[in-house]
Amino acid sequence: MNIIKKTVLPFALGAIVCFASCSQQPVATSEEVIENGFAEKMAASEIRRNPEGWTLDFNQKPKWEYTHGLVMMAMERVWQETGEEQYYQYIRNFTDFMINEEGEIKTYKKSDYNIDRVNGGKFLIRLYEETGEEHFRKAVEELRDQMREHPRMSEGGFWHKKVYPHQMWLDGIYMGSPFLAQYAKVFNEPELFDDVANQIIIMDKYAYSKETGLYHHAYDESKEQRWADPETGLSTNYWGRSVGWYAMALVDVLDYLPENHEKRDDIIQIAQKLAAGIVRYQDETGTWYQVLDQGNREGNYLESSATSMFAYFLLKGSEEGYLGEEYRKAGIKAYEGILEQFIREDPDGGISITQVCGVAGLGGNPYRDGSYEYYINEEIRENDPKGVGPFILASLIYENMNK
Repeated sequence: MNIIKKTVLPFALGAIVCFASCSQQPVATSEEVIENGFAEKMAASEIRRNPEGWTLDFNQKPKWEYTHGLVMMAMERVWQETGEEQYYQYIRNFTDFMINEEGEIKTYKKSDYNIDRVNGGKFLIRLYEETGEEHFRKAVEELRDQMREHPRMSEGGFWHKKVYPHQMWLDGIYMGSPFLAQYAKVFNEPELFDDVANQIIIMDKYAYSKETGLYHHAYDESKEQRWADPETGLSTNYWGRSVGWYAMALVDVLDYLPENHEKRDDIIQIAQKLAAGIVRYQDETGTWYQVLDQGNREGNYLESSATSMFAYFLLKGSEEGYLGEEYRKAGIKAYEGILEQFIREDPDGGISITQVCGVAGLGGNPYRDGSYEYYINEEIRENDPKGVGPFILASLIYENMNK
């Protein structure tokens, strides 16, 4: 479907019922007509699909997860861009449900030391800046406290989770580093910037492959995991979304890392190295495969969340001057490839994103061995938040470039 060649038609955002608590306000009390770009179309479509924000990620009961933080951050940026109150109200309804007046976050347990759980701190910092409401600051401080005590590898890299000891995953760099960089800037903790930069540099030191120009999904310092190479400690394959998480982390950290920080240039050089690596594997459609370097292998498929993350990284990186013009062109090709390959117009006038890998990880129970067969056989979903959020973020940059 060549959706980019179609005129973007307005669609109605119907009235959305109040959340479980009658004290919460509805996101919209009358029909709203959206006739702007795909960022707002996807945001409005997601609200229609999940009028109660905690149901994002196909949840049947409330859970504080990184996916909620990702989508709420995207909604916050749509609100900032458009000024449309419904997006702010959607975020507020979610936080009113999940965070009490003492700043306690429903279902969150610091003692799990799960780096995924701090990702939601990014949009909470923005809410605190906008509102000055103390319970948001308290919630942010709870997440910050986790990272003060979070277990580390011998060189200082954060474990991915307490249940995954001695392991750094590319995913975790996105979950933790931009949050800590944002916290350092907003709450004046400048010494934290060194730690933020070091997380990225440690991951680069161990996970980067000079041969492919790509990054392995994870590193096990103990070299004891069955998925880890006994010599290098690295997982075998180059999973698209894991590299996408790392890519987004680089350009987001640079939003906050001071211009004169001694390791800023190191981060930019890593971004340039990563950009050069991923464009080598960009398909003629502009998109990327689930396992990045094995596009011709049976069972592999073009995957939308990694492609959305790479589009965001390439477009933002070139807009900010970290990456050259050739990467802007690659980012445009990627974004337009998403519209062509993955975005569907729905009968209700909304849009959906298809071909999203539902989840992929390493270890655990049942054990995930990181093999090619493992990655290509995980569930494929539509409108998974790990595709929705990055698509909105990439759309905002693309649309601002074309204003």
